[in-house]
Amino acid sequence: MDALTAAARVPVLGHIVPVRREEVAALAWSFAYFFCLLAAYYVIRPVRDEMAVQAGAERLQWLFTATFLAMVALIPVFGGLAARLPVKRLLPAVYGFFALNLVGFYAALESGTPLATLAPVFFVWVSVFNLFVVSVFWSFMADLYSTEAARRLFGVISAGGSLGAITGPGLTAWLAPAIGIPNLLLVSATLLAASIGCIAALLRLAPGGGARFLRTAEEETGARPGLWEGVVRIARSPYLAGICVFLVCYTLLSTLLYFFQTRLVPELVPTPERRTQLFAAMDLAVNALTLLLQLAVTGRLLSRLGVAVMLAALPVVAIVGFLVLGLATVLPVLIVFGVLRRAGEFAISKPARETLYTVVPRAEKYQAKNVIDTVVYRGGDAASAWGVAGLQSLGFTLSGMAFAGVPIACLWLATALFLGRRHEQLRRARSVAHNVAVR
Repeated sequence: MDALTAAARVPVLGHIVPVRREEVAALAWSFAYFFCLLAAYYVIRPVRDEMAVQAGAERLQWLFTATFLAMVALIPVFGGLAARLPVKRLLPAVYGFFALNLVGFYAALESGTPLATLAPVFFVWVSVFNLFVVSVFWSFMADLYSTEAARRLFGVISAGGSLGAITGPGLTAWLAPAIGIPNLLLVSATLLAASIGCIAALLRLAPGGGARFLRTAEEETGARPGLWEGVVRIARSPYLAGICVFLVCYTLLSTLLYFFQTRLVPELVPTPERRTQLFAAMDLAVNALTLLLQLAVTGRLLSRLGVAVMLAALPVVAIVGFLVLGLATVLPVLIVFGVLRRAGEFAISKPARETLYTVVPRAEKYQAKNVIDTVVYRGGDAASAWGVAGLQSLGFTLSGMAFAGVPIACLWLATALFLGRRHEQLRRARSVAHNVAVR
């Protein structure tokens, strides 16, 4: 159903958010869950940036590589947990583990361990933590909501994360002078604990409230997937492999833009204070635009236009943006392009990409998806960092690098269209199978 009937719509709220009466509670808890999760991350993100300074800029490429290797090492561990634990135990275990890690870092800092000693470990840990916990969150959402509900509600749920992304740095700026860096880690751990409470509330709602139950009796007692089942499933599935290509294209172009930022901003903005103001203004513009799109546009566009169009939107922006940046390699163009791209990722591309998983089996949500969102993502980061260095060594100018991004964006667009078509085919097949089973 593309639009809600008047009878199904919630008074007042239903005119703003395309939510049914029976979905309101689940939507509220999902919103709060993502808020707590990203607030927990953004509280410690400035701490990670300080750790990066302590580690030294010349070591950042190696830190990205170490992050990728850490992801590879953790996938078998998480695969084993996903194969053996029901959802109601798996999710609290993951978030509880990371919360205890934060307490451990707090204890190390309080015991007098130098920042320079902890810096590389903490930087890699936060980079793993960010992708891992968000990947698990979206796996849960894809399991909880049907494809139709996901199209309407994922944009609103994403807005909870955007509010968390605004609140987290605000808490850090407010609390850091008063309580110090070590205690910020405890604030983050507390927010993670709150997210576990949201999970418990959602699990209680799962049998009703318009949401599908998370794990059927057949799935609980059926064959357990192996540790590397996620990797095997990706290798065997053109659909999952396509999601990998889509994500790698995104990371390649993101790293390229980050390189442009590190080159163009210092040339025109000479002082650290002014650069910090500029970056803060860009972040504010991204978060404000993202929140506006998520609350007012994303759900309706996903329902009316479908996944293919939404996935294709950001690659089209990238094609135009890199062409313009190649012709006019100046800071104002980079700022506008960067803000539109990041807001488009958070508000449009990300919710549409997560909708892709609503038509795949549970094992692919919790294992293959985790490989994609963690190892593939961080592998793309590491590879693109070395790739940009390679372009520099070949003598590419900034303009030449911008034009080099265009064919990557074209591949990104082609992959988006393939995934959109395939998603619709799988959705229809599941619908037919469900109707036959009901009969």
